[in-house]
Amino acid sequence: MIILSICLGVSIILNIFLTWYLIKVLSKLLYTSDNLGDLYVTLRTFEEFTVSLYQMEMFYGEPVVKELVSKTSFVREEIQKFEEIYGLTTDVESLEEDIVNEREKEIYPFQEEA
Repeated sequence: MIILSICLGVSIILNIFLTWYLIKVLSKLLYTSDNLGDLYVTLRTFEEFTVSLYQMEMFYGEPVVKELVSKTSFVREEIQKFEEIYGLTTDVESLEEDIVNEREKEIYPFQEEA
């Protein structure tokens, strides 16, 4: 009987510790997920900017800008591999909408918000 009581006490303590640890790990995962989603949106916006810069008549064919566009695309593709993580807290379609909204703000900076 004493052995069962000891096992029950150890089990309760272990379950409390594991629950606390699970909550800590999940909170860090959700924090990382939020930040990766924001990073993805920022990088997509930057990528669109560099592509539009490269397409400008003044910079078209410039090898440094072309390399910047290719490196930015590579970094975006690498971050896109973590879509499973940032998809936990952020809807991927809403990320795309955020990118479009950011782009519209750049094009029309003085447009009043409804």
